[in-house]
Amino acid sequence: MNISIIIVNYRGKGLTLNCLKSIKEADWAGLSYEIIVVDNSINEHLGDILAWQYKEVKFIQNKTNLGMGAGNNLGISRAQGEYVVIMNHDTIAMRDTFRKLYDYMEANPKVGVVGPKQFNPDKTVQSSCFRWHGLLTPIWRRTFLGVRFGARDMQRFMMSDFDKNSIREVDWLLGSFLFIRGSALKQVGGFDERFFLYFEDTDLCRRFHQKNWQVVFNPEAEIIHNHGRASARTPWYKFFTNYTTRAHVMSWIKYLIKWRFK
Repeated sequence: MNISIIIVNYRGKGLTLNCLKSIKEADWAGLSYEIIVVDNSINEHLGDILAWQYKEVKFIQNKTNLGMGAGNNLGISRAQGEYVVIMNHDTIAMRDTFRKLYDYMEANPKVGVVGPKQFNPDKTVQSSCFRWHGLLTPIWRRTFLGVRFGARDMQRFMMSDFDKNSIREVDWLLGSFLFIRGSALKQVGGFDERFFLYFEDTDLCRRFHQKNWQVVFNPEAEIIHNHGRASARTPWYKFFTNYTTRAHVMSWIKYLIKWRFK
């Protein structure tokens, strides 16, 4: 098996079905692949729909929402591919996305994980590669303080000096689409399940670096990502009244503790 694709669904069966459609319409000539869908929702009946429309999909129904890290790990545990693709349910692959990333990984054995260029639905380029967080970066991003005091740190973090038109090594990649070498993933140990939502991708990429694997942004491959950024839509003064925002803050604290503010 060449490629295992893992999709974690949570309250988004329509998006998941669109994602699956894009996978099925991709160029798979000469490649073998499998799709594993992990459902963190309850009562969406996604399994029934897949049994009718996509019988070849391996479906895992959880009894509760395990979070992104644990949900993906469950899919990884069933994966048989040489490469593992972590694909958010709100993403759409282009016809050549998998082919280009597969060929790139085959030609670059030191790369542990590669990510494509991501576009918003309106075709604007989405930020999907970053430098490491500074101690106050999440505060700059989520509050009005960033405009006045954190502009320089935000430009550094968001890689504003990079036009995103060339292949380059980066600190970390947005976890909405990660094309991962299976042997490297075994070394780093999958996602840290302490991160229920947010920072699980940052932490994973840091561990790839720790094991001397390259983390690479490759704009020659492209996807569409209908990224809601639920925590970012919450006003800063309601930081602790919104579930996704609380999850973001808690993961940030866990990340800082784990990596000792590095």
